[in-house]
Amino acid sequence: MIHRLAAQLIKRGRLHMTLPNGSRETFGPGGGPEVRARLTDRAALVRLISYPRLALGELYLEGRLILEQGTILDLLEIVVGSNPWEDGAKRGKTAMSKRSLAPLMALLRRNRPNKSRSNVAHHYDLDDRLYDLFLDPWRQYSCAYFLTPDIGLDEAQRLKLAHIAAKLDLRRGQRVLDIGCGWGGLAIYLNRVAGVEVLGVTLSTEQLGYARAWADREGVADKVKFELIDYRHVEGTFDRIVSIGMFEHVGAAHYDEFYAACVRLLDPDGVMLLHTIGKLGGAGAPDPFTDKWIFPGYHVPSLAQMCSSSEKARMVVADVETLRLHYAYTLRHWLRRCEARRAEIVELYDERFYRMWEFYLAGAIIMFEAGTGCNFQVQYIRSRRALPITRDYMADAEARYRAS
Repeated sequence: MIHRLAAQLIKRGRLHMTLPNGSRETFGPGGGPEVRARLTDRAALVRLISYPRLALGELYLEGRLILEQGTILDLLEIVVGSNPWEDGAKRGKTAMSKRSLAPLMALLRRNRPNKSRSNVAHHYDLDDRLYDLFLDPWRQYSCAYFLTPDIGLDEAQRLKLAHIAAKLDLRRGQRVLDIGCGWGGLAIYLNRVAGVEVLGVTLSTEQLGYARAWADREGVADKVKFELIDYRHVEGTFDRIVSIGMFEHVGAAHYDEFYAACVRLLDPDGVMLLHTIGKLGGAGAPDPFTDKWIFPGYHVPSLAQMCSSSEKARMVVADVETLRLHYAYTLRHWLRRCEARRAEIVELYDERFYRMWEFYLAGAIIMFEAGTGCNFQVQYIRSRRALPITRDYMADAEARYRAS
């Protein structure tokens, strides 16, 4: 069974596996990473064969899959990265049946406001010092924007903020709603470069405290405010709405509800920019490891899903950009920074947590380099006349913001 599975998956690189009985097997043609791994017990082997998508990560964090040469990223590059999505690997009946059940499963995964709050706390209310170890000064925990692959993370995140601000077509004094504001970096940036007033909403108590303290330090707390509130409960109207890295947590069962809320909150001549992780092709079931250990209740949308729900709300899709590799570059920076600060992360938590975090980042890299992962930036308007008829205004504004 192992040989059949390995023959299907491993098209480059080589994996040397020591099994629980002491026997050694080698898989793969070479020409890539070289990894030596060991399974500690027979139950681990059975579990890996029975449910590899979940078991691989769990056995690694439990210390029952031990790497003696190479990294977990090397292993995932061999096993998963050998089969890029665009190569069109054939899917069997089992995969087809799971895909056909995806809409039903999405409906069953409902994120009511109280559930959304607990899901957010699971990840974003971790020890605040953890994020300082690998994020940029703006605390952007989302895909950066790389003009070239070799620029630094801090510069790429600053360029991302300018890229987003340009698409909002901002005017001084406008009111902006930031849905899922994180630690407040985007809100403070928009106020700084465009003179707008911003309300940021979050479901994380840790992020709320950090964002409010940041606004106080900058002396802009009267213009940049933050509230602990679900987007469904926000009142009033706004000239602009922006949401970065939050839509993944909405849940497919709530997409219609999300866009209906945005239409209610957006001025008739307003503009909205939604930045989200997305899936190439059709959306499917969530990754079981990520859903269980990292982002419970998440769903990564396809562009078709987004358009289907936004159309019901009569929102006009004014612009779409697909960022294909930018998140892979971002994640590689994050992983390198975490590797460099391993001792500090272990001190904050323990070795098990570090291995979990390492597997999460490594798996995400492979998702964006070979899997179905991408990022969508979708610009919405309620009126087709709300924006200039060409995209020149974006380039002009982005050049100003980059220079500021």
